[in-house]
Amino acid sequence: MNRIMLIGPGGAGKSTLARELGDRLGIEVHHLDALLWKPGWTLTTREEQREIQRGLFDGESWIVDGNYGATMDLRLERADTVIFLDMPTWVCLLGIVKRRIRWHGKTRPDMQRDCPERLDPEFVRWVWNYRRDKRPAVLERLGRLRPDQKVFILNNRRAVREFLDRLKN
Repeated sequence: MNRIMLIGPGGAGKSTLARELGDRLGIEVHHLDALLWKPGWTLTTREEQREIQRGLFDGESWIVDGNYGATMDLRLERADTVIFLDMPTWVCLLGIVKRRIRWHGKTRPDMQRDCPERLDPEFVRWVWNYRRDKRPAVLERLGRLRPDQKVFILNNRRAVREFLDRLKN
């Protein structure tokens, strides 16, 4: 595992797992939310998103967390490992509420500066509908990966802990 991408719904734990993997493996972590949002919660255009990410994945090792389906092909092309945090909706909703409480009035370290934590109805709807609206396409894309690419689908916190524990060996 040298070029690792993490995907999944909001609140699933992508950024936390990315940081943990980066610490354990000594690999630089890139949080797409920090790269693709501008201060004040202004999202970059798709063209800007592709440009920002183009050179990022040329290196021999990296970890990146975030979905951004319009640019997922750039990451999938180079990734040797994909980790899909396929968590139940209730886990993700609880995750985004806990995150909102923890970072109230502050910007998370995995977010662009001047983007204080928020919980708006559109984002809650996206998380609520992820399993129905986004998950099928993600699973279909993962099914088309090359044989040399590893895929881990982790569907609960215990599976994440066990995955991390296996890295120690």
